[in-house]
Amino acid sequence: MSFGLGLLRHAPKEFWAMTPRELHAAMAAFNHTTPREFERANLTTLMKAFPDEVMT
Repeated sequence: MSFGLGLLRHAPKEFWAMTPRELHAAMAAFNHTTPREFERANLTTLMKAFPDEVMT
């Protein structure tokens, strides 16, 4: 969030509308690197490590 809202200066609505692929590409451009393909396996690993909290 700090990257999208702070460094990119996106409004919250713009930030939350970004796809993971768009955010990844923006981060790569900001770091002057070539974006690597974001693979499903990487996403699955991240989702297991940082599960969403379900509020009841």
